[in-house]
Amino acid sequence: MLHALKLPHWGDRALYSRRIGSRGIERVDELITRRIEKRIPAVYLTGETWFAGLPFHVDPRVLIPRSPIAELIERRFAPWIDFRRVRRILDVGTGSGCIAIACAKALPRARVDALDISPEALEVAAGNVRRHRLGRRVRLVRSDHFSALAGERYDIIVANPPYVGRREMSGLPPEYRHEPPLALAAGRDGLDSVRVILREAGGHLCPGGVLIVEVGNTEAAVRRTFKRLPFLWLEFERGGGGVFLLTAEQLV
Repeated sequence: MLHALKLPHWGDRALYSRRIGSRGIERVDELITRRIEKRIPAVYLTGETWFAGLPFHVDPRVLIPRSPIAELIERRFAPWIDFRRVRRILDVGTGSGCIAIACAKALPRARVDALDISPEALEVAAGNVRRHRLGRRVRLVRSDHFSALAGERYDIIVANPPYVGRREMSGLPPEYRHEPPLALAAGRDGLDSVRVILREAGGHLCPGGVLIVEVGNTEAAVRRTFKRLPFLWLEFERGGGGVFLLTAEQLV
């Protein structure tokens, strides 16, 4: 409603006593009708969402940011790594760039590489990088996982990859049909991307570095498939889960 009426989200209580004209009511009704009848996610209708306390443009070229990893970034990855020694961060599957940009804001001494296989997603990410004036510290890279990063090493690798299996994909609510399938679907069991990350991430981590990956509802499948890996499954005060952490040494 505030978006349709071009009103600020941070207004005081007086905002709610304002009278709305007929044209304003029409704009609100139009948005709400599209949300209900076409099941379009609200942030695709407004073109904006928030992640780790920062605003981002989003549209159907990118997944809607909703990762609990935001909470980790706000804590500067404490206690899992000393943020004062972090110089390089890699965001695998950056989408809108929200994780990469939030990392750059939270750790101002670090440089961030943000990669994605989708040129359309990288266009959205580039706009968000410009919006937050981080062009000198956030580098966008078109890459299928680590293929364009030969020889590059990082203190933190963070990933919110596709992890939805075929059966789960077919049963998702209609809202998800508006998101890019490339950012959701990950083969029969949802592990196609996770397998690549676990196989190759160790070769791109500095000693003492950490890998953090969100796998959502695929957590049980990850536990079954990679029984020998000593995953640390993280907990979040604001809810969410399915995020594991491994150190560089554990991956080796």
